[in-house]
Order: sequence, then C-alpha cells, then structure tokens
Amino acid sequence: MYTALCIILGYVLGSIPFALVIGKVFYKTDVRQHGSGNLGGSNTGRVLGSKAGAAVILLDILKVVLAMWIASRVSAAAAIWTGLACCVGHCFPLFAHFRGGKAVATAFGFLVGISAFVFRDPWFFFAPLVMFLIMLWLYKFVSVASIAAILCSSLLITVLCWDMNAQSIMIITASWLMSILVIWRHWTNIQRVREGSETAVTWL
Repeated sequence: MYTALCIILGYVLGSIPFALVIGKVFYKTDVRQHGSGNLGGSNTGRVLGSKAGAAVILLDILKVVLAMWIASRVSAAAAIWTGLACCVGHCFPLFAHFRGGKAVATAFGFLVGISAFVFRDPWFFFAPLVMFLIMLWLYKFVSVASIAAILCSSLLITVLCWDMNAQSIMIITASWLMSILVIWRHWTNIQRVREGSETAVTWL
C-alpha cells in the first residue's frame, strides 16, 4: 500500500517540467518549440543559455532524490521503484501532455538516490559517473555516455545484489527497467550516431 503511494508520488514529482516552468516564467519561452523540443536540461541550455540549463539539470536531479528519500522510509525496494517512476514521469509528464525529457539528469538523480538511500554506498553513484566521463571523453556523445553509465549501474547492482531474495530481485528488475527506459528515450540518438549525424560535444 505505502509502496504504491510512493510510486504514484514519484511519478507526480517526476512530471514537474522544470524546463517548461523556468522557460515560461523567467524567459517567456516554451522550450518545446525550440531546439530538439525536449523538456530537459540539454535543450534548455541550448535554447536559453547555460544558467537555465544548469538550473533545470539540478532541479531534475533533486526531484528524483526527494522522491527516493521519501520512499526510503518505507523500504529500499520502494525507493528504487519510486525513483524509476519519477524518471518515467519526467519522460512522460502528466503536466506537459506526456512530452518530456530523455531522463539523463533524472537518471543521475536515480543513481544518487540508490547510493544514498538504497545501498548507502557512494560507489553506486561514482562508478557510473566515472563511466559517463570516460565515454564522453572517448566518444564526445552525451547520449552514448548516458547509456553506458546507466548500464554500468545496472550491472553493478546485479552483481552485488545477486542473492535472489524478493527485495534484491525487485531492485535488480527496477534497475534494468531504468536502463531500458534510458536506451529507449535515446533511440533516435543511437540512430544518429550510427549515421554520423549526432551532435558531438565540442569542449572536450
């Protein structure tokens, strides 16, 4: 019962479109009408500037962390499923006609949450972060680095939680569903990488 309520809360919190709020309130701009049209920090940064983009990224991370902190009062499994629900809400927001972002910032919020509230071990965040930075440095694509980081997280969780009790199975399942969500949301980016038309990071 409480887990279900936490999952619903996670989806609702995830549905808060900070890119849309910041764009309309402070810049009188709907970021959905510009750039890639995504309600995420990257598109916000391209359209409105680095300060707006950074603010959106931070808020998107924090909404997942908040949701998982609340759910962690119920159980570790509730926390990880709530984090997943929050990321789903970000991708398909109730308050923005189900047109959201690609779950990059929220995925990192998810990693912060599992490190702080599920395993209480910083390596569940830092190992995927290191993977993200290495892949970004090697390939210069945020999409590739994001997918590599979340897959690293799922593999790490699977290896370290493989005792096959009910809670560990729920945690492992949720982590792989998170990876599937991130890959799915970046599918067009994957296609562009294969075609050689994906936008690369130029400052590395």
